[in-house]
Amino acid sequence: MALFSLLIAIFVERMRLLPDAWQFDVLLAKYHQALFGDKQVRSTLMMALALLLPALSINIVSWFVSGMVWGAVSLVLWVAVAVLCFSHNQQRQAFKRYIQAACRGDSQACFNYAAELDSSKCLESVSEQELGEHVGQSVAWINYRYYGAIALYLIILGPVGAVLYCTVRFYSEDNRKRELSLPLVDTLLFILDWIPSRIFAFGYVLSGQFRQSISSWMGLAFNPKAQARDIITTVAIEAEELPEASSAPVCVQSTIALLQLSKRNFILLITVLSLMTIFGVVS
Repeated sequence: MALFSLLIAIFVERMRLLPDAWQFDVLLAKYHQALFGDKQVRSTLMMALALLLPALSINIVSWFVSGMVWGAVSLVLWVAVAVLCFSHNQQRQAFKRYIQAACRGDSQACFNYAAELDSSKCLESVSEQELGEHVGQSVAWINYRYYGAIALYLIILGPVGAVLYCTVRFYSEDNRKRELSLPLVDTLLFILDWIPSRIFAFGYVLSGQFRQSISSWMGLAFNPKAQARDIITTVAIEAEELPEASSAPVCVQSTIALLQLSKRNFILLITVLSLMTIFGVVS
């Protein structure tokens, strides 16, 4: 079910068939406002409940529909959860606008859209040539956070794992953007990212230049305090030979190179999952 669900989810996301109102983060924002609110989740107990309730709900539904119509209802649940969790129109649109601005030579717009794409990094002090590399790193990071990690949790823990990861990710990003000082979220996301980030980064090693990237991967993977973003972006840079800076107002070659590496890595993940499905390792 994991392979079929992933393939359907990728198709729906690529074709942009899911409307904005059904994006996972949009639904989580409505869930947060309806059941909790900003003041309530500052309590550790309420924050834990807000993080766990969506995954617990999916677990109950999954148990209830198990075996119905020869497993067809469970398959529908897997597909629905995968489609919702893979949705990220906001990041996709920001990247599209960044590329369009770069093609027309609008440097200021590039900086604005790059900040919209990934607000976790300050881009005010970087040059135009460095911007392409920074956006490439952001693309590799977003590819992990919105594709790789979700796929791995769906494979290992099913819909419950995918929903739990996406819920914690939503609250962590909302906490950073609005400076809410929420408890638990950053620590829990660090724990949830610990193993998947190392697995996905190793995929970059296999998908890119092995000799240059394996040492970086080993140095970070065996460091228990290494942040997931540092692992993903550092290994991605080492795994892909970036082109030399061009004379364009904003260099997009490095961005495209890292985007292609991310695509190869995700194809590798799907291939491995296909083989695991054929040999009965996963269902």
